[in-house]
Amino acid sequence: MGSDGSGPKGPSLSAVVVARNEEAQLAACLETLRFADEIVVVLDRSTDRSAEIARGFGALVVEGGWELEGPRRNAGLDACRCDWIIEVDADERVPPDLAGEIRTAIAGATGNIFLVPMANHVGGHFVRHGWGAYNGVAAKPMLFRAGAKRWGAGRVHPRITLDGMRGTLSQTMTHYVDRDVSDMFRRLNRYTDLAALDAIDAGEVQSLSHSLRRIFSRGWKSYVARRGYREGAYGVALATFSALYPLLIYLKVATQGEKKP
Repeated sequence: MGSDGSGPKGPSLSAVVVARNEEAQLAACLETLRFADEIVVVLDRSTDRSAEIARGFGALVVEGGWELEGPRRNAGLDACRCDWIIEVDADERVPPDLAGEIRTAIAGATGNIFLVPMANHVGGHFVRHGWGAYNGVAAKPMLFRAGAKRWGAGRVHPRITLDGMRGTLSQTMTHYVDRDVSDMFRRLNRYTDLAALDAIDAGEVQSLSHSLRRIFSRGWKSYVARRGYREGAYGVALATFSALYPLLIYLKVATQGEKKP
């Protein structure tokens, strides 16, 4: 039910958040989701106060342990009981204008999925250009009818299946991607660790020559095609980390079987 106790008006809306030890920012995220009829929080092996914080917002809390991101996210979708779902991460915030547009969009929707534009930040700096690939995207299919989106297997950025016509909203989701450049580097290291494990599991390990070629193609795409050059040092960082991503995966796969003498 809505937070004002009046019940849903038009199609009902679930907001689902998947998190792990996010007590530092979970409350700020959930505060922006009060416009939803239901909040679902999936906690993956959390040992902090995240569950207590979520229940303080009246959220349905699903606790468990998932090695793969896809099944973890699908567990959240399966727990939702409303007609529509908005899928939000703990580092994202729904501004009031976006909340209003979401309600209007689902009330008159003929399709099943809406892309939501992202306003990506590094710390307090709004970085408009250069995003893509693992770094972050300009828009995501975050708003959808129940059953219209499913996540595949994988530890990091698994593939998704979308069913139905798509539209795009005009208001943006605020996304605090990283705290600073050091945090960007830590995320690169963490994501390539997981991506290397996915590559080993799938038997889809790229060659060194292919990985080296992608350094240039990915760097050019981020810095030039996506206009990262307009962001100064942040654009350089985005292009550099994007370029290194496939090479680091190759190196981590190639050396994972080696043992110290």
